[in-house]
Amino acid sequence: MNSPRPERPRHRRLHRIGGVALAAALVASAACGSDDESGGEASDPALSGVVRDPAPEVDLVTLPSLSDPGEEVEFRADEGELQVVYFGFTNCPDVCPTTMVDLAVALRMLDDDQADDVEVVMATVDPDRDLEILDGYVTSFVPDAIAVGTPDTELIAAAGEPFGASWEVRETDDGTIEVDHSPFLYAVDDEGKLVLSWQFGASSEDMAADISTLLERAQA
Repeated sequence: MNSPRPERPRHRRLHRIGGVALAAALVASAACGSDDESGGEASDPALSGVVRDPAPEVDLVTLPSLSDPGEEVEFRADEGELQVVYFGFTNCPDVCPTTMVDLAVALRMLDDDQADDVEVVMATVDPDRDLEILDGYVTSFVPDAIAVGTPDTELIAAAGEPFGASWEVRETDDGTIEVDHSPFLYAVDDEGKLVLSWQFGASSEDMAADISTLLERAQA
């Protein structure tokens, strides 16, 4: 295992908030642990994750940063790098923390140069409870990760739709908040395309190997 990597500047792909005004219907919800993924699948024996064909463009909608308030985050990696995106929530009892731990372990398996070329972004699907605390939550797993979110649920839905991310937040009769969401991690390249999805339960070893392969291709 590598020694802790030095801090790098956070929030590199940020733009001043502009007049983004996109609305979309909430994509169909899926329960935690669902393995449904929209779009056709392509075979790539070099990768363990799910490859969709054609690769969706996911950089058409930006979301406000909760890590640097007043900034806007684009779903696109820097040139030759990779962005890993997750749609989840802080009150998730098991799927979200397990996924973030597995990702953090995968990043530590990379050499320092490759680890520095990966940016982690977590978007909240539960903004009513997460906007003030998501940054502290995600950085407890990956110290230089970026938290994004907005009270505009239509904008969050529009950002998640091209990923194939889906969720539903509901309140039960006794006032309990329940959240179902698709539990995928998404890898985005420097063209703003979704190049790989990992299902919940993907091993850290597989994710590290996939990230290394994708970075080698991006930098070839």
